[in-house]
Amino acid sequence: MTTTEATLHTRDPFRSLLALSRRGGDVARYRAGTEAAFLINNPAYVKHVLVDNHENYSKGTFINNLFKQAIADGLLTSEGEDWWRQRRLMQPAFYRERVARIGDGVTEATLAMAERWGSNVRTGEPLDVAAEMGSLTLRITTRALFSVDISQEADSLGHRIAEGLGYLISPDTPEFLRGRAGVEETVSAIIEERRTDDREYADLLAMLFAARDQDTGEAMSDREVRDQVITLMLAGYETTANALTWNWYLLSQNPRPMAVLAEEVRAVLSGRVATVADLPQLPYNRMVLDESMRLYPPAWILGRRALAEDRLGDQVIPAGSVVALCPYTMHRNPAFWDEPEEFRPERFTRDRAAARPPFAYFPFGGGPRLCIGHNFALLESQLITATLAQRFRVELVPDHPVLPERRFVLRPRGGLPMIVRAA
Repeated sequence: MTTTEATLHTRDPFRSLLALSRRGGDVARYRAGTEAAFLINNPAYVKHVLVDNHENYSKGTFINNLFKQAIADGLLTSEGEDWWRQRRLMQPAFYRERVARIGDGVTEATLAMAERWGSNVRTGEPLDVAAEMGSLTLRITTRALFSVDISQEADSLGHRIAEGLGYLISPDTPEFLRGRAGVEETVSAIIEERRTDDREYADLLAMLFAARDQDTGEAMSDREVRDQVITLMLAGYETTANALTWNWYLLSQNPRPMAVLAEEVRAVLSGRVATVADLPQLPYNRMVLDESMRLYPPAWILGRRALAEDRLGDQVIPAGSVVALCPYTMHRNPAFWDEPEEFRPERFTRDRAAARPPFAYFPFGGGPRLCIGHNFALLESQLITATLAQRFRVELVPDHPVLPERRFVLRPRGGLPMIVRAA
């Protein structure tokens, strides 16, 4: 194993990270601002940090602390016993059986969007597919988790959120403040309305209201509920929206996979609406999604801070240093991925996926802090893709540059304007 020390190029962090990962060996030392940091390039070491020795690694990094202070202190950023208590409380809302019940709501919202797309097919007017996926997944997330329909405000709220999160690194900017204000206003209205609603609900919001402190018996305050709702709303919709956005971009650039996908949904569905029960019969649909998240993982980098000294191979990790786990670079590591820049859904056949080491692919993290909503996101994304692939083809607007942008999630800079065609 070799190590190297470098400073990441702030203007093009993706190029810098790839270069660092390829010359730096299994553990590459670099400078993250004024801090010493280590980029991990070995799946076994990723597993060590996220699973085997996870108790030694906190989420107390600069960006996680900024999210906690500027947006919400919820499940995403909490630590220790507080996190365990919150996770145990919320986990039942994401059990597979419960998640499977959202299928009809996903397809209903997707079909409503497809009706609007039909007018663009007729006029040839481009759509910003990134914004469309954001509005769609925001509607689905709020309905599934909080039993609220925000169809009327989803487009404008989604735009404000996307704009605001882009300025998370500078939380005093007007753009960020507008985005945060929009989220807080919406969430406060959801909570206030539910507090006065006598009907019984079985959603995540009902679980939050029913939660009681084990020692004092006290319920969550509105502020605590608000922080959890904001965290899950943002994490639930923003990551899925961007996974789908890159999915459509990659399919538009790769006609053969698009044709294989279209034939699969045609053969299995014969024009009817996709259901959760159909998903096992649509394996290529899932492989397309997995390959899209390989190339453009929404959560493109995960940061952890070592609480005590540790060792990864020959490299000592000093207490207090930052460890970077980067799906974007690991998913392009040529030791595990042949021609890694190519879009090849067949990499994810069952046999090929089983042959790779664990954590060569980790778009949802792993270990105890595996994304709580990963089953929700996968089911939602598969249903949306199957539903739209039956009806449309998308083409990138000519000469529009598509570049990944370093934000809270990995998104295309300037959106993704596309022309919609009938299938």
